[in-house]
Amino acid sequence: MSEYKFQIISDGACDLMPEYVSEHEISVVPFYVTFDGENYTKEGEGIDHNIFYKKMIDEHAVPKSSLPSIQDFVDKMMPYIENNMPIVCITITAKFSGSFNAANLAKEQILEDYPNAKIEVIDSTLNTASQAVFVNEAVRLRDGGIEFEDAVKELNTIKTTGRIYFTVGSMEYLVKNGRAGKLLVLAGDKLGIRPVITMEGGDISLGGVARSRKKSLSKVLANITEYFNRPENNKEDYNFIVACGYGIEEANEFQKQFEEALGIKCDETVPCRIGTAIGCHTGPYALGIGFVKKTKLV
Repeated sequence: MSEYKFQIISDGACDLMPEYVSEHEISVVPFYVTFDGENYTKEGEGIDHNIFYKKMIDEHAVPKSSLPSIQDFVDKMMPYIENNMPIVCITITAKFSGSFNAANLAKEQILEDYPNAKIEVIDSTLNTASQAVFVNEAVRLRDGGIEFEDAVKELNTIKTTGRIYFTVGSMEYLVKNGRAGKLLVLAGDKLGIRPVITMEGGDISLGGVARSRKKSLSKVLANITEYFNRPENNKEDYNFIVACGYGIEEANEFQKQFEEALGIKCDETVPCRIGTAIGCHTGPYALGIGFVKKTKLV
């Protein structure tokens, strides 16, 4: 067991790559995905990114996702509880999934037998790329020797600064998986459009629409540029990462454009790729930028 002040656990919606998770000793509780509605596999274990997205592209398959169980969280937490290690458990926005509730129920179950255990479950109000940056801030706090209680307070503060600006290939998967909601009202239920979407405060809103991929990506850049042109938002205070589903080469080119437009560099030390659970809802061609304000405690 490590000498850290606390252990970091995150559900799989952080979409951090395995090499980062291993290097930084993060415990990940995966979601489940299925193509047939019956046989669910743990994300990252049953099918890899490329095969998953190719199946969506080539076969027009519509996968479904399922949240981790209470027992999944208990199993990840218990080795640390038994070693008296405090836990910071980070989950996807509670507005998208019951993962936060499952983690809290796991906490309650553990506290029945270990009443002195320290477990803080944080609804990140974030998702995928922005959750990845947020988890990285938790790592910075932990590795910087910040005490458990102080780290929890800081994380609950900086999570409010998290945003994602992204686009998808079409509205198809958002509609089929019931994630369109207000977007459909605003966009007129036209599957041919390419929406530009903003996620903040745990929910999504429409940031514009476009008729081509190029225009939708340009709109993403324009929206972020506008956000950081506001005097209250200093880009130097934030960490940024670009994440995609299927098109890695396109994402690399888009990252160059973004870095040039904003005059910053994305954090290459936080590798993130939109995972299969999130991909169920966004489709194969999701591409965007997540960012969170950097902690000043370390």
